[in-house]
Amino acid sequence: MEFKRRICRITYSFFINKYYLFAYIKIGSDIMANYREIVTKTVLGKAKKAFTNHYSLTPEEKPSTILGCWVINHKFEGFQDNKKVRIKGTSDVNIWYAYDKDTKTLVSKQTISYDELLNVSKKIESDLTDSSEIIVRSLKAPTCTKVEIKDGNIEYDIEKELGIEIVGDAKVRIAIDDNEDEWEDLTENKEEDVMEDIDKSVKEDFIDENNL
Repeated sequence: MEFKRRICRITYSFFINKYYLFAYIKIGSDIMANYREIVTKTVLGKAKKAFTNHYSLTPEEKPSTILGCWVINHKFEGFQDNKKVRIKGTSDVNIWYAYDKDTKTLVSKQTISYDELLNVSKKIESDLTDSSEIIVRSLKAPTCTKVEIKDGNIEYDIEKELGIEIVGDAKVRIAIDDNEDEWEDLTENKEEDVMEDIDKSVKEDFIDENNL
Protein backbone atom coordinates (compact mmCIF):
# COMPACT_ATOMS: atom_id res chain seq x y z
CA MET A 1 0.00 0.00 0.00
CA GLU A 2 2.83 2.36 0.91
CA PHE A 3 4.59 1.52 -2.34
CA LYS A 4 1.50 2.47 -4.39
CA ARG A 5 1.30 5.80 -2.57
CA ARG A 6 4.92 6.59 -3.44
CA ILE A 7 4.29 5.73 -7.10
CA CYS A 8 1.26 8.02 -7.18
CA ARG A 9 3.21 10.89 -5.57
CA ILE A 10 6.09 10.55 -8.07
CA THR A 11 3.69 10.44 -11.01
CA TYR A 12 1.76 13.46 -9.74
CA SER A 13 4.96 15.44 -9.12
CA PHE A 14 6.21 14.62 -12.63
CA PHE A 15 3.08 15.88 -14.37
CA ILE A 16 2.88 19.03 -12.20
CA ASN A 17 6.52 19.99 -12.89
CA LYS A 18 6.09 19.26 -16.58
CA TYR A 19 3.02 21.53 -16.67
CA TYR A 20 4.88 24.37 -14.93
CA LEU A 21 7.82 24.02 -17.33
CA PHE A 22 5.49 24.14 -20.33
CA ALA A 23 3.68 27.18 -18.91
CA TYR A 24 7.00 28.95 -18.25
CA ILE A 25 8.21 28.38 -21.79
CA LYS A 26 4.87 29.47 -23.23
CA ILE A 27 4.71 32.68 -21.17
CA GLY A 28 8.36 33.45 -21.85
CA SER A 29 7.90 33.14 -25.60
CA ASP A 30 4.83 35.40 -25.46
CA ILE A 31 6.75 38.04 -23.51
CA MET A 32 9.67 37.97 -25.94
CA ALA A 33 7.29 38.33 -28.86
CA ASN A 34 5.89 41.57 -27.36
CA TYR A 35 9.17 43.49 -27.67
CA ARG A 36 10.37 45.45 -30.69
CA GLU A 37 13.58 47.29 -31.53
CA ILE A 38 13.47 50.88 -32.77
CA VAL A 39 16.22 53.30 -33.80
CA THR A 40 16.09 56.75 -32.19
CA LYS A 41 18.27 59.82 -31.63
CA THR A 42 19.80 59.96 -28.16
CA VAL A 43 22.79 61.32 -26.24
CA LEU A 44 25.53 58.71 -26.64
CA GLY A 45 28.15 60.48 -24.56
CA LYS A 46 28.42 63.60 -22.38
CA ALA A 47 31.44 65.19 -20.73
CA LYS A 48 32.97 68.50 -19.64
CA LYS A 49 36.53 69.72 -19.24
CA ALA A 50 38.33 72.85 -18.05
CA PHE A 51 41.21 74.17 -20.14
CA THR A 52 44.05 76.56 -19.35
CA ASN A 53 46.08 77.89 -22.29
CA HIS A 54 49.17 80.10 -22.19
CA TYR A 55 49.72 82.98 -24.64
CA SER A 56 52.21 85.77 -25.26
CA LEU A 57 51.68 89.28 -26.64
CA THR A 58 54.23 91.79 -27.90
CA PRO A 59 52.66 95.23 -27.25
CA GLU A 60 53.23 98.41 -29.25
CA GLU A 61 54.93 100.11 -26.28
CA LYS A 62 57.07 98.75 -23.49
CA PRO A 63 54.59 98.10 -20.64
CA SER A 64 55.27 99.12 -17.08
CA THR A 65 52.00 98.03 -15.39
CA ILE A 66 49.09 95.79 -16.40
CA LEU A 67 45.78 97.55 -15.77
CA GLY A 68 43.26 95.01 -17.05
CA CYS A 69 42.52 92.08 -19.32
CA TRP A 70 39.23 90.90 -20.82
CA VAL A 71 38.16 88.30 -23.39
CA ILE A 72 35.34 88.75 -25.94
CA ASN A 73 33.96 87.16 -29.12
CA HIS A 74 34.44 83.53 -28.11
CA LYS A 75 33.59 81.32 -31.10
CA PHE A 76 34.01 77.55 -31.33
CA GLU A 77 32.86 74.40 -33.11
CA GLY A 78 33.19 70.67 -32.53
CA PHE A 79 33.48 67.79 -34.96
CA GLN A 80 34.61 64.19 -35.00
CA ASP A 81 38.17 63.30 -35.85
CA ASN A 82 39.17 59.62 -36.02
CA LYS A 83 36.59 58.47 -33.42
CA LYS A 84 37.47 61.41 -31.15
CA VAL A 85 36.06 64.90 -30.70
CA ARG A 86 38.06 67.90 -31.88
CA ILE A 87 37.17 71.43 -30.77
CA LYS A 88 38.52 74.52 -32.45
CA GLY A 89 37.86 78.05 -31.25
CA THR A 90 38.99 81.66 -31.24
CA SER A 91 38.69 84.67 -28.91
CA ASP A 92 39.69 88.32 -28.90
CA VAL A 93 41.86 89.34 -25.95
CA ASN A 94 42.21 93.00 -24.93
CA ILE A 95 44.98 93.96 -22.53
CA TRP A 96 45.08 97.42 -20.99
CA TYR A 97 48.49 98.50 -19.78
CA ALA A 98 50.47 101.59 -18.74
CA TYR A 99 53.79 102.61 -20.19
CA ASP A 100 56.32 105.45 -20.07
CA LYS A 101 56.63 105.22 -16.29
CA ASP A 102 52.84 104.82 -15.86
CA THR A 103 52.13 108.21 -17.45
CA LYS A 104 50.28 106.84 -20.50
CA THR A 105 47.95 103.92 -21.21
CA LEU A 106 47.17 101.77 -24.22
CA VAL A 107 45.05 98.76 -25.12
CA SER A 108 46.54 95.96 -27.20
CA LYS A 109 44.31 93.45 -28.96
CA GLN A 110 45.18 89.89 -29.91
CA THR A 111 43.07 87.14 -31.52
CA ILE A 112 43.96 83.78 -29.99
CA SER A 113 42.98 80.27 -31.07
CA TYR A 114 42.92 76.80 -29.55
CA ASP A 115 42.67 73.24 -30.84
CA GLU A 116 41.65 70.47 -28.42
CA LEU A 117 41.34 66.74 -29.17
CA LEU A 118 39.18 64.86 -26.65
CA ASN A 119 38.23 61.23 -26.12
CA VAL A 120 34.63 61.36 -24.88
CA SER A 121 33.47 58.05 -23.42
CA LYS A 122 30.04 56.90 -24.60
CA LYS A 123 27.37 55.63 -22.22
CA ILE A 124 25.73 53.70 -25.07
CA GLU A 125 27.95 51.46 -27.17
CA SER A 126 27.96 52.99 -30.63
CA ASP A 127 30.56 54.17 -33.13
CA LEU A 128 30.88 57.75 -34.31
CA THR A 129 29.48 58.05 -37.83
CA ASP A 130 28.90 60.85 -40.31
CA SER A 131 25.37 61.20 -38.94
CA SER A 132 26.61 61.73 -35.36
CA GLU A 133 26.17 65.27 -34.06
CA ILE A 134 28.74 66.99 -31.85
CA ILE A 135 27.27 69.67 -29.56
CA VAL A 136 29.70 71.96 -27.71
CA ARG A 137 28.63 74.43 -25.02
CA SER A 138 30.61 77.04 -23.13
CA LEU A 139 30.06 76.20 -19.45
CA LYS A 140 32.51 78.87 -18.27
CA ALA A 141 33.38 81.83 -20.46
CA PRO A 142 37.08 82.39 -21.18
CA THR A 143 38.72 84.60 -18.56
CA CYS A 144 42.23 85.85 -17.98
CA THR A 145 43.52 84.19 -14.79
CA LYS A 146 47.17 85.30 -14.85
CA VAL A 147 48.98 88.14 -16.61
CA GLU A 148 52.52 89.46 -16.15
CA ILE A 149 55.29 91.35 -17.93
CA LYS A 150 58.36 89.42 -19.05
CA ASP A 151 61.20 90.99 -21.06
CA GLY A 152 58.92 93.64 -22.50
CA ASN A 153 56.26 91.09 -23.52
CA ILE A 154 52.93 90.34 -21.85
CA GLU A 155 52.44 86.71 -20.79
CA TYR A 156 48.93 85.61 -19.81
CA ASP A 157 46.76 82.52 -19.19
CA ILE A 158 43.20 82.00 -20.45
CA GLU A 159 40.90 79.59 -18.59
CA LYS A 160 37.60 78.18 -19.90
CA GLU A 161 35.30 75.18 -19.47
CA LEU A 162 33.52 73.39 -22.30
CA GLY A 163 30.74 70.81 -22.32
CA ILE A 164 30.52 68.19 -25.07
CA GLU A 165 27.57 66.02 -26.10
CA ILE A 166 27.58 63.29 -28.76
CA VAL A 167 24.14 62.71 -30.30
CA GLY A 168 23.61 59.71 -32.55
CA ASP A 169 21.45 56.73 -33.40
CA ALA A 170 20.80 54.01 -30.83
CA LYS A 171 18.61 50.91 -30.69
CA VAL A 172 15.95 50.79 -28.00
CA ARG A 173 13.70 47.86 -27.09
CA ILE A 174 10.11 48.76 -26.30
CA ALA A 175 7.16 46.66 -25.14
CA ILE A 176 4.30 46.22 -27.60
CA ASP A 177 0.74 45.78 -26.33
CA ASP A 178 -1.21 43.74 -28.88
CA ASN A 179 -4.50 44.32 -27.08
CA GLU A 180 -6.54 47.05 -28.71
CA ASP A 181 -8.00 49.77 -26.48
CA GLU A 182 -11.72 49.52 -25.94
CA TRP A 183 -14.01 51.90 -27.79
CA GLU A 184 -15.67 54.56 -25.68
CA ASP A 185 -19.43 54.86 -26.03
CA LEU A 186 -20.55 58.41 -26.72
CA THR A 187 -23.93 59.18 -25.17
CA GLU A 188 -26.04 62.16 -26.02
CA ASN A 189 -26.29 64.88 -23.42
CA LYS A 190 -30.03 64.96 -22.69
CA GLU A 191 -29.78 68.06 -20.49
CA GLU A 192 -28.28 70.12 -23.31
CA ASP A 193 -30.98 68.89 -25.69
CA VAL A 194 -33.73 69.95 -23.22
CA MET A 195 -32.24 73.42 -22.82
CA GLU A 196 -31.96 73.79 -26.58
CA ASP A 197 -35.67 72.85 -27.00
CA ILE A 198 -36.67 75.42 -24.35
CA ASP A 199 -34.70 78.16 -26.13
CA LYS A 200 -36.41 77.33 -29.40
CA SER A 201 -39.90 77.37 -27.85
CA VAL A 202 -39.54 80.79 -26.25
CA LYS A 203 -41.38 83.53 -28.18
CA GLU A 204 -39.78 86.92 -27.88
CA ASP A 205 -43.07 88.76 -28.65
CA PHE A 206 -45.03 86.81 -26.05
CA ILE A 207 -45.47 89.94 -23.95
CA ASP A 208 -47.22 92.78 -25.74
CA GLU A 209 -45.60 96.04 -24.73
CA ASN A 210 -48.78 97.99 -25.66
CA ASN A 211 -50.75 96.23 -22.92
CA LEU A 212 -48.30 97.27 -20.21
